[in-house]
Amino acid sequence: MRKAEVSRKTRETNVEIEIELDGSGKFDINTGIGFFNHMLETLSRHSLIDMTLNASGDINVDFHHLVEDCGIVFGQALKKALGDKGGIRRFGDASVPLDEALCEAVIDISGRPHFTNNLTDFHGLVGEFDFELGEVFFSGFVTEGYTVHLQVREGKNLHHILESAFKSFARALRTAVEVDERMKGRIPSTKDHIED
Repeated sequence: MRKAEVSRKTRETNVEIEIELDGSGKFDINTGIGFFNHMLETLSRHSLIDMTLNASGDINVDFHHLVEDCGIVFGQALKKALGDKGGIRRFGDASVPLDEALCEAVIDISGRPHFTNNLTDFHGLVGEFDFELGEVFFSGFVTEGYTVHLQVREGKNLHHILESAFKSFARALRTAVEVDERMKGRIPSTKDHIED
């Protein structure tokens, strides 16, 4: 079973996560931030990665630290669950609309951290959640060895844009972590190795 548990505790946050890659999208998410819970639930449901996540921290100061650390810990758990990455598709891409919003995500489980996006073109609040925190989550995630390109193609409503971004990321990730039977367990690289 491709499962992992990771915990990370700092002076600012405490994050515990458990994931199963070959799940059905079941989730139990508690960050203390309503909209962020919604985004992580969306990520779990549409990636089909079962996820239990409990996170607490200095959200009385700012949501930034907790959101970033959740991204980092999710990236760590995914890496642990993937093991040597043998047999996975490695690449995934998806475009997902939500009403007027349309986002496209492309993922390479490459071992190389890189994030290109245009989320920074948008500013404002979704309830109490600052839109820029979406970029913070994905930036934290990629530090654990992933290449992600995430582009907003259309959109006006900030809630719709972020939800479309998380859904397209989830669907791309679902493809990237899937086992490809034709690979027969081989590492999806001509180097026969993907960096940890």
